[in-house]
Amino acid sequence: MASALDERRGSTVTQIPGDERRSRVGRGLGYGACALAGIFWSLGFFFGKIAFVRLSVGHFVLYRFLFACAALLFIVERPRFSRRDWTILFISSFLGIPLQFLVQFYGLAMTTVSHAALMVGAMPVILAVGATMFSGEHLDLKGWLSIAGSTAGVVLIILSSQHHVIGGGSLLGDLLVLSAMFIALGWILGNQRLMARGHSPMTVTVWGLLTGTAMLVVWVLVRDGLPPVRGVGWHIWLAVASSGLLCTAAATLLWNWGIHHVPASRAGVFLNIEPAVGAILGVALLGDHLGAGTWIGGALIIAAAIVLTTSGHGEQEAPVA
Repeated sequence: MASALDERRGSTVTQIPGDERRSRVGRGLGYGACALAGIFWSLGFFFGKIAFVRLSVGHFVLYRFLFACAALLFIVERPRFSRRDWTILFISSFLGIPLQFLVQFYGLAMTTVSHAALMVGAMPVILAVGATMFSGEHLDLKGWLSIAGSTAGVVLIILSSQHHVIGGGSLLGDLLVLSAMFIALGWILGNQRLMARGHSPMTVTVWGLLTGTAMLVVWVLVRDGLPPVRGVGWHIWLAVASSGLLCTAAATLLWNWGIHHVPASRAGVFLNIEPAVGAILGVALLGDHLGAGTWIGGALIIAAAIVLTTSGHGEQEAPVA
């Protein structure tokens, strides 16, 4: 009997290191998934600039989401939404897909990849403010100082875009990209409410993309007509397909999987990959020119987002596309 007890104790002891090892591997994979999602998102503006050579803003955004939806159809599940849930889904999807992305990429068409990417860096701070105002979360002094620093960074970038530097940003374009981030806040908070009502992140994400894309189809066909098919060029198709498959479908799935294995407050720091890599791509590959004000402003935005996310604020678990 004693030996049996010792054997049970021994099996318990030997199981603990294995559980810890699996937990560490899971966290490592979770961080890796979030980092890869951030890298994919950072390529979105770069692919957009390539596609604008032959496609209008509306047609590019439409093709992007058609490619994304084609990939997500393989994992779609039957929805179990109530009438109220459908209402929330339709409103948040309208804000998040046709409205946010059209405004964002109209802004990109007017400004540079670097400026647009740095504007997106304000998103974690906007999320923190939105969570404070609408979700009952609270910010301490460090959080409010981060918001002040990020706001100062945005102002510096906008002011630098007024100097009309060759290869520099555009004031209207920068403001449109920034306004798209505030529109995205409504999308994220709506998705958060649906998940709080018991729906999985995957279901909310997939059906949000499908319904939002249906609205986008109607708007683009009425305003811009049928998108071109012939004469687009293989490099344009490659940019559009990559934007939909990598920057939307794969990035969203990786992010949702990642934040189920690591704390969202820790994973949020990987959102800052997008402005950093996006600005580097703009300078290195597209010839963007950043003045001193833009560099300082971008550093303030990214630093504020890092402080805010690593200190546990803005802990949003809603999907981002």
